[in-house]
Amino acid sequence: MAALNGGKIGDFPTDAMTLNRFVMEEQMKCPGASGSLTLLLSSLCTACKATEAAVRKAGIAQLYGIAGDSNASGDEQKKLDVLANDLFVNLLRSSYQTCAMVSEENEDMIEVPVVKHGRYIVCFDPLDGSSNIDCLVSIGSIFGIYKRDKEGPATPADCLLPGNKLVAAGYCVFGTACMMVLSTGNGVNGFTLDPSIGEFILTADNMTIPKKGKIYSINEGNAQYLDNRLQRYLNDCKFPKDGSKPKSARYVGSMVADVHRTICYGGVFMYPANSLSPNGKLRLLYECNPMAYIVEQAGGKAVTGRGDERVLDLLPTKLHERCPIYLGSSDDIDVILSYLKE
Repeated sequence: MAALNGGKIGDFPTDAMTLNRFVMEEQMKCPGASGSLTLLLSSLCTACKATEAAVRKAGIAQLYGIAGDSNASGDEQKKLDVLANDLFVNLLRSSYQTCAMVSEENEDMIEVPVVKHGRYIVCFDPLDGSSNIDCLVSIGSIFGIYKRDKEGPATPADCLLPGNKLVAAGYCVFGTACMMVLSTGNGVNGFTLDPSIGEFILTADNMTIPKKGKIYSINEGNAQYLDNRLQRYLNDCKFPKDGSKPKSARYVGSMVADVHRTICYGGVFMYPANSLSPNGKLRLLYECNPMAYIVEQAGGKAVTGRGDERVLDLLPTKLHERCPIYLGSSDDIDVILSYLKE
């Protein structure tokens, strides 16, 4: 019997655009593509699905709480941090498509045995928003993929690449639903996990960020340490001089959640430099670069606040380098830059 209603029988889809199918169709548009990136993204999907499953049953499986160590950035590791990191490392290493990995949870570059070598370097934060794990706030995973252009064992220097060299980036948010947002350089698409079949299904194609938004997102607890020019911008958001309605403040504390909302609704997300953290707090390789790549692919902007410097143009000098970041709607970013240039 043929499927009815454009690929559905009743309310059950029979011709769904899964993430794997989407990536394979994108691969077919590139003559000479080997399929290596498709296989790598499939392993990343599995890592995200396994991490999401662990997050969902963390309370029952006694996975809340601190593991007892600190990660490469000095943050306390939660049990779920360690589990998610192991999942990502093992699945990526066994994909035979990576030659090196950089994780927030590991001080050094993660080596891949030569017999399992592929051509890609993957930088990832396996579980972003660790401080929110135990109170059930949205958290997620972030990743960026680079293509290595030489043979032989990889070195840490091979991983120090600017974001403008990314070939793909994405994040997976674990909230009221599990959504993977992905860009391979041709726009941004969102895929929601259907737990009944265990597949990510395309639910938000060609995601674009509004040119202007009504929300600003920043940790205003650090206001006393911020640049005076940025403090003036924040004050004008709350008390507009033209008598217009104030902007809304929204800050979750999980970069994945805050950036996802910014892409959906518009506005700005900021983690700027301040007197306590002159280089910012967020890490360039596996937080700022992937998110800046996605936001730019969605039509937004991502800058450091130092003139018009793009986040994606920064050349990292160490694996866990930090950088300030302002990202979001293009018009709103332009307004912020006008304040910072005063």
